[in-house]
Amino acid sequence: MSEPDGALVDWVAFNRARSELGADFVRILGYFREDGIKSLSAIEDAMRDRSATALVLPAHTLKGDSAQIGAMPLARLAEHVEMTARRCIEHREAPDELLSVVVRLRPLFQRTMALCDQAAAPPIMRKPTGFGRKVVFGRA
Repeated sequence: MSEPDGALVDWVAFNRARSELGADFVRILGYFREDGIKSLSAIEDAMRDRSATALVLPAHTLKGDSAQIGAMPLARLAEHVEMTARRCIEHREAPDELLSVVVRLRPLFQRTMALCDQAAAPPIMRKPTGFGRKVVFGRA
């Protein structure tokens, strides 16, 4: 099941993080992108290797980072990967059941990042045009 774009980010949490971090927010969002891509690659590699152990840390990292910026569906999906991988380790099973979940992570991350980038972008400042006539101060 795919989340509608409007439900991908908890905007209250996103705006709280932006407010708390101030000018550093855009930089932190960049770190989230870089770390998220690394975590996704590690998760995908672990899945190809059928290694539950190698799934845990990158899924845990993606979960925590996602939650911090309000990307709750992504955080929940990463948590599902982490918890299922931990169970697989305990039962000495391959994490094959996670294949369909892992396949959903990257597109969800990309959609989430697009929304976050759009929300974090500064508003475009437009010059007033004077509605078709040149505006000169002091003259009508």
